[in-house]
Amino acid sequence: MAPSFDWWAKDSHKGTPVVVKMENPNWSMVELEGPSEEDFLITDSPSRLGRDKSRNKNARQLTWVLLLKAHKAAGCLTSIATTMVSLGSAIKRRIHSGRTDTETTDIDRENENPTVKTRFYTFIKIFLWMSVLLLGFEIAAYFKGWHFGAPHLQLQYLLATPFGFKDIFDSLYSQWVLFRVEYLAPPLQFLANACIVLFLIQSIDRLVLCLGCFWIRFKKIKPIPKQGDAADLESGENGFFPMVLVQIPMCNEKEVYQQSIAAVCNLDWPKSKILVQILDDSDDPTTQLLIKEEVHKWQQEGARILYRHRVIRDGYKAGNLKSAMNCSYVKDYEFVAIFDADFQPTPDFLKRTVPHFKDNEEIGLVQARWSFVNKDENLLARLQNINLAFHFEVEQQVNGHFINFFGFNGTAGVWRIKALEESGGWLERTTVEDMDIAVRAHLHGWKFIFLNDVECQCELPESYEAYRKQQHRWHSGPMQLFRLCLPAIIRSKISMWKKFNMIFLFFLLRKLILPFYSFTLFCIILPMTMFIPEAELPAWVVCYIPATMSFLNILPAPKSFPFIVPYLLFENTMSVTKFNAMISGLFQLGSAYEWVVTKKSGRSSEGDLVSLVQKETKHQRGSSEPNLDELKEEIMQQDQKDKKKRKHNRIYMKELALAFLLLTASVRSLLSAQGIHFYFLLFQGISFLLVGLDLIGEQVQ
Repeated sequence: MAPSFDWWAKDSHKGTPVVVKMENPNWSMVELEGPSEEDFLITDSPSRLGRDKSRNKNARQLTWVLLLKAHKAAGCLTSIATTMVSLGSAIKRRIHSGRTDTETTDIDRENENPTVKTRFYTFIKIFLWMSVLLLGFEIAAYFKGWHFGAPHLQLQYLLATPFGFKDIFDSLYSQWVLFRVEYLAPPLQFLANACIVLFLIQSIDRLVLCLGCFWIRFKKIKPIPKQGDAADLESGENGFFPMVLVQIPMCNEKEVYQQSIAAVCNLDWPKSKILVQILDDSDDPTTQLLIKEEVHKWQQEGARILYRHRVIRDGYKAGNLKSAMNCSYVKDYEFVAIFDADFQPTPDFLKRTVPHFKDNEEIGLVQARWSFVNKDENLLARLQNINLAFHFEVEQQVNGHFINFFGFNGTAGVWRIKALEESGGWLERTTVEDMDIAVRAHLHGWKFIFLNDVECQCELPESYEAYRKQQHRWHSGPMQLFRLCLPAIIRSKISMWKKFNMIFLFFLLRKLILPFYSFTLFCIILPMTMFIPEAELPAWVVCYIPATMSFLNILPAPKSFPFIVPYLLFENTMSVTKFNAMISGLFQLGSAYEWVVTKKSGRSSEGDLVSLVQKETKHQRGSSEPNLDELKEEIMQQDQKDKKKRKHNRIYMKELALAFLLLTASVRSLLSAQGIHFYFLLFQGISFLLVGLDLIGEQVQ
C-alpha cells in the first residue's frame, strides 16, 4: 500500500481530492488532497504568524505540484522504456530471422549479374569507411583544439600557429585542411551547385504541375463524352456500344484471379459486343487449374470469356498481350480494355470510358485512375498512396488536359485497336511495354484522355521487398526506352514543343534527373560536406525546399498530412533503389531486364464482396446458389496456409551502409554545431536504418 501524503494538512482541512493514476504497474493508486481556495490566498496581515502561514501554504502548493510532475515523469519514462524494449526486441527478432539481399534466388541469378549487383554496394562501402576514418580524425583534431565552426576559423588557427610549435598530428591535420581547400572543396562545391540547379528546375516543374491542377479544379474542367443516340437492340439502352475486347494478363496470381474475373464478367455492356480474354502465363499447374475452373464457371453463367495459356513465356506481359492480339477474331473488335490481375473495374467502367471515343478519331487511349483497397494497411502503403495520388491527380491529369499525352499505366485503360496497330503493337524490347506503346502512339499523332473521376480498385505492395522490385522495374525501363526511342522522337513529325516535352520533361527531368539528384545531393554530397566544410549546402536546400515540395506532393491526399515527414525521409531513402535502377537501364546492365510479378495479398473490401454476391445472384441461371460460401472457404484455407508459412524479413546491405554513412556524418555535423544539417542527417540515417532492417511494411513469406 502506498504511503499517505496527508502530512502537510490537518484532519479538518477542506480540499479537493485529486486522483493520480500511474502508468507503471508497480505503482499503486494514490489519493492526494489538493489545496483548497484558501491555499491560494495570501493575506496582507502584518503579523509574523500570517506571513509564516502564507509561506507554509506556498510550500505545500509547491510540494503538491512537484509530486504530480514527478508522477507524470515516472509514467512517461516507463512508457518510453517499454516502447524501446519492444522496439529492440522486434529489431533483434527480425535480424535473427532475416536474410540479406545478397542471398539471391534462382530468378535473381538468371536475370542479374552478381558483379554488377555488388558494384554499387562496394561504392557505398568505400564512402562509409572513408567517413568513419575521417570522423575519428576530426574527433582527434577537436580534442587537439582545432575549431569546427566556419571554414575560415580553421584557417585562422592554421595561420596563427607557428609551424615549429606543431606536433606531428597538427602538421598532418594542417596538410589535410590545405589539401581539401585546394583540391577537394572546389569540385565538390561545383557538383553541389549543379545538383542544386537540377533540384530547382525539378521543383519549378513540380510547382507548374500543381498550378495546372489547381486551374483544372478551379475551372471544374473534365472530359465530357458524346452521348450516343441509337438504341442497342440487346439492352434497349441509348448509347454508344461498339465491340470491346477485355484482356486480363496474369501470371501465378492465385490470390486475386477470382475477384478480377468476376469484376470484368459483371461489366454492364451488351453481351454480344464484349469478349473477355484471360491471358494466363502461370507455370504453376494448381494456379492454371483454378483459373480454368473459374473461367468455366462464368462460361456456364452466360459470360463470353476465353482462357488462353502460353507454354513459353517469351516477352513477359508484352509477349502475352502480343500473342492475344494475333488471334483471328480480334479483327471484329474496335477497342480493347486491359486490366491487371488485381484490378476490379466497376460495372459501369466501359460506359464511362468508351463513349469518349465517339466522333473523335484522334483519341487512341482513355486512361482511368487507380484507387487502392489497402492504402491504410501499413505505413508503406500510406506512403505509396501519397506518391500515386500525386501521379494521377496532378501529373496524369495536367498532361492529359494540356498536351493530350501521358504514360499509359499498363492497366485500367481502353485502347483503340487501330492506334495499337498503327503504332507497331506490343514490343518486348523493354520492361515498360505500357510506356513504350504510349510513346510510339503519341509520335504517330494519337491523343490521350485521362479520367480522374473514373476509378478502378487495385492493390498496393505491402512488403518492402515487393515495392522495391516494382520500383526497380518502373525506373530502369524508362531509361531503356529513352535510349531506344530518342532517334525516333527526333525524326518524328510532331511539333518542337512536343519533342521538347517528351525528351526533356517526360524522360530526362522526371525519369533521370529526379533520382540522380535525390541520391547524389542528399545521400552523397551532403554527408561529404560535413567532412569537407569548405563546400557548403545552404539550409534552404536541405530543409525548406524539400519540405515545400513534400507539402505539394501530399496535397492530393490531404488525409496523409500527418505522414509528411516520414514521406520526405522515405522518398530520399528510395532514391538508392531508383538511382541504381536508372543506371542499370541507362547503361543496359544485367538487372535492367529483370521482371518480377508484384506480390499480391488478395485483399478485397466488404463492399466488393457484397456487390459480387448481388451480381452473381442477378446473372446466375437455374437453382444454383451464390458462390460466396466457396469463396469464403477458399480464403480461410489460404489464410491458414499463410499463417503456417514462416515469415522472414530481408536485410538490405546498401540501405544499412548508407544509414551508417549518414549517422556518421550527423556526428561530424554535431561537432560543427550545424543544427539543421544535423537533424536532417540524423533522421535520414534512422530512416535508412529502418528500411535496411526491413522494419517498414509486411514481412515476406
